[in-house]
Amino acid sequence: MYTEEMLESIKKVEAKRAENAAMEPRRMTAEEKDQVLKENHPDYREDQFDVLTVGPNKGEKAPKELVKMLQSDSRLKDNLPDLSCPDYETDVLIIGGGGAGASAAIEADNAGEKVMIVTKLRIGDANTMMAEGGIQAADKSNDSPAQHFLDCYGGGHFAADKELVYKLVTEAPDGIEWLQDLGVEFDKDAEGNMITTHGGGTSRKRMHAAKDYSGAEIMRTLRDEVLNRKIPVVDFTSAIELIMDDKGHCAGAVLMNMETGEILIAKAKVVIIATGGAGRMHYQGFPTSNHYGATADGLVLAYRVGAPLREQYTLQYHPTGAAFPEQIFGALVTEKVRSLGAKLVNVDGEVFMNPLETRDVTASTVIRECRRGKQVDTPTGGQGVWLDAPMIDIIHGEGTIEKRIPAMLRMFLKYGIDIRKQPMLIYPTLHYQNGGVKVGTDSQTCVENLFVAGEAAGGVHGENRLMGNSLLDVIVFGRNAGKYAAAKAKTVEVGKLTLDHVAKFEKELADAGIQPDEVSPKLLPDYTRKVND
Repeated sequence: MYTEEMLESIKKVEAKRAENAAMEPRRMTAEEKDQVLKENHPDYREDQFDVLTVGPNKGEKAPKELVKMLQSDSRLKDNLPDLSCPDYETDVLIIGGGGAGASAAIEADNAGEKVMIVTKLRIGDANTMMAEGGIQAADKSNDSPAQHFLDCYGGGHFAADKELVYKLVTEAPDGIEWLQDLGVEFDKDAEGNMITTHGGGTSRKRMHAAKDYSGAEIMRTLRDEVLNRKIPVVDFTSAIELIMDDKGHCAGAVLMNMETGEILIAKAKVVIIATGGAGRMHYQGFPTSNHYGATADGLVLAYRVGAPLREQYTLQYHPTGAAFPEQIFGALVTEKVRSLGAKLVNVDGEVFMNPLETRDVTASTVIRECRRGKQVDTPTGGQGVWLDAPMIDIIHGEGTIEKRIPAMLRMFLKYGIDIRKQPMLIYPTLHYQNGGVKVGTDSQTCVENLFVAGEAAGGVHGENRLMGNSLLDVIVFGRNAGKYAAAKAKTVEVGKLTLDHVAKFEKELADAGIQPDEVSPKLLPDYTRKVND
């Protein structure tokens, strides 16, 4: 599958493999990290950002593509539906069927509230399903939540909400126990002890995994629990606008059937947004590891009713997305490959960094290496560097790759690349929405009765997320949102339903001189080929 030019480079990699496998590259200094980020990370490209001119974050910057969506017309602008006869009525309405939404549903159901999930694809079609490397929790004798806190807070450039980080790390061990009790099969040794590994930016081995399909194992278990509880799930249906009541509280959502276009009304005492990320917005033209429906819908819905965002200007570009073959361009190559010992090497077979720096630093260094002319070129005009997976079997013994990262092995074998013998070509891929809707420790926004959990919520990770904290986030804060929303629902009396905020926001756009040429939320990416007449 590799070209002759690539094979020539691989010969150099092979010649230095034993030496490179034994090498322990030094860590960067704080000053070196700052420099490589400022010179290479996409978040520092000022020409790729615009300033918001309407809404609660007016005057702040965000990616151009997100600004356009936040300042687009509502899908209901010219045709407001009748709210007097709701199609659905529930206590807790959850928008999104991934890990956060499912966790919230289980806990709200435990609290005895009537729950309903609405999801634009199917339950489980989410970034949770695609997470590979593992989930962090400080539950070993040589570790502590305090140490986990320091890793998270520092790794996020000290921008996170400390109370949210505290909740994340202190509730992590209980989250692991909860998942085990539900049936998640984590990797264990012969004595039944949890196997844990390092991740980028971690000072202890606290990464719990299920091979290299951890997210799929967790999502499968959560999905089965939701379905076994007979919690109603409305598939292939998107929320296109939130509904308020005459008290200014969130009271449901306008839904659209993705297959028929039918408009439906869901009335609820409380709403939880768990719509996930934004990778399919393809900021700056980057490929993405995200699932098909990751189009920042939750940010748009919350913003239009007045809920501010935070850290909306920062995205995570996973350092190791597949750069070749093009059939899997942008697909995630889990950080677990590096945590098991594989190193990043350039076209000349040279190791150019410690493989376990934080993700933003690692991605920036890969980009820098390519800019220096040390890249490997692909036949279709792409570029990347090598991730030398065969080092893993050298370090840990033959068979480790097949046992510990079988999904990676299968993904590349489909294209004739055996990662037990050959390196993988990688380049950063758009992976995670670091920021999101601003929430408190109860997962509620400043809009009464509107909660947000998972990747759509901001403040947990600051300006950079550590490996394994996304799966942890959806469990800790999905459960958190479910518990607090259910408790709140017991006291709520819903007023008269209204969509007055739609006209108010449209007036704000007009007053700012904005004439949108699109509607939002985006719902799905558009990959159709445009043919000029």
